[in-house]
Amino acid sequence: MVRITEDLVRRRAEHNNCEIFSLEEISLHQQEIEKLEHLDKWCRDLKILYLQNNLIPKIENVGKLKKLEYLNVALNNIERIENLEGCEELKKLDLTANFIGELSSIESLKCNIHLKELFLVGNPCTEFQGYRQFVVATLHQLKYLDSKEIERSERIKALQNYPEVKWKIREQERAYLLKRAREKEEAQRRMQERKDEKQKRMDSKLGFDSPDSPQEKSNHAEGDGEQERCRTVENDDEDRKFWEEPTPYTPESRLETHRYIEEKRRAKDSICIRESKKREKTDWTLVTAEGKVLNVNVPKLHFSLKDDEENNQIILDLAVYRHLDTSLLDVDVQPTYIRVLVKGKPFQLVLPEEVKPDSSCAKRSQTTGHLVVTMPKAKEIILAKQKVSASIKHPDCNIQKKTMRRSGQVEKLEVDPSKYSFPDVTKIIPEKERTGRGPINLQRQKVTEVKKSCVDFENIEDVPPLI
Repeated sequence: MVRITEDLVRRRAEHNNCEIFSLEEISLHQQEIEKLEHLDKWCRDLKILYLQNNLIPKIENVGKLKKLEYLNVALNNIERIENLEGCEELKKLDLTANFIGELSSIESLKCNIHLKELFLVGNPCTEFQGYRQFVVATLHQLKYLDSKEIERSERIKALQNYPEVKWKIREQERAYLLKRAREKEEAQRRMQERKDEKQKRMDSKLGFDSPDSPQEKSNHAEGDGEQERCRTVENDDEDRKFWEEPTPYTPESRLETHRYIEEKRRAKDSICIRESKKREKTDWTLVTAEGKVLNVNVPKLHFSLKDDEENNQIILDLAVYRHLDTSLLDVDVQPTYIRVLVKGKPFQLVLPEEVKPDSSCAKRSQTTGHLVVTMPKAKEIILAKQKVSASIKHPDCNIQKKTMRRSGQVEKLEVDPSKYSFPDVTKIIPEKERTGRGPINLQRQKVTEVKKSCVDFENIEDVPPLI
């Protein structure tokens, strides 16, 4: 049963900053409300109240709304007009398409002296003989009935025949009330039959779905798809039977239809939830119970892991989809491994060396869309760059380089300046001698200098090569 709650009233009072104590107008139509309550306590200043197209069976809990001017309860299950004496300012009452058969109940509206408009079209009482004459003669304050203006001559004529019309209305009311009593009994019988049939179907279903022996279980598993098809056919037959079965238009049938639709909606939602749970896979094992981190590639993406020794870092290039939104990626860098969630699917890779998570960064390539994660190594190593001068080559240096390549050891820079040897820079450019004297310049002779290799020479990369 849907009730009027404070949260519902506040949500429908957005135009009043969700304040309900000073609310003057509220619309609660099409909310499947089955009981009218609380509004006379929460919203004392209400002037306009819309409650059409709900399942309200009775007008109640509105007697304290002294300022109420317009009440719309059309398309509900109301069978009697009552409890409106306290609405002193009521000017317009809409009861269109309800189930009002007790027409004499309109006499309770005599106290509403400001009532000018009344709508009863679509109710069973409108089919009574003398309906309009009775209403016009009973409610003297009315100006319009069912959108039609009441003329002065019509009221005079109605008052002249009032006793006779009133007697006829009473007779028709009694016949209608007897008919309604039979309809209520029939509705209860039909509801009980439907409930018993549903219970029987549930019992058979539970007996079929609970095999005892392993053989029955295997047979049940094999015929699971066939069962689903049978259930679908049964549901279709049940729907067809329900909608094609002729039923009288009564408050009970209207409520039963609503309950049936709601039950089908809940069953459909439960099926959807069950299917979604079936589609969900179990959690992936990323770390074993012993604490060992595993390599996992659930999204099945291509990747490359590069060890950049020159910059002392590790670079991961993960080929994520080019048009994938970056918000669907979650990167987690740990000292020994990296984990990337791609649309909830984990990619995990154990790193060859320990890295610095705080200094790591992740970027998307603007051309390929790949995810590039740069992770600096935790162990800092300064590598020496080996550069050999083109003009000076010593055989001992070549021997030393070959030895280093074979051993695979990394040479570190020396910090002790005493081990450095510097060449004599004053004799870099040799002196030039003339071969002839006198006014005529003779041809210069080429002076060759024998380059002597120093056995103790050590190559220093910071010193420029000799020319």
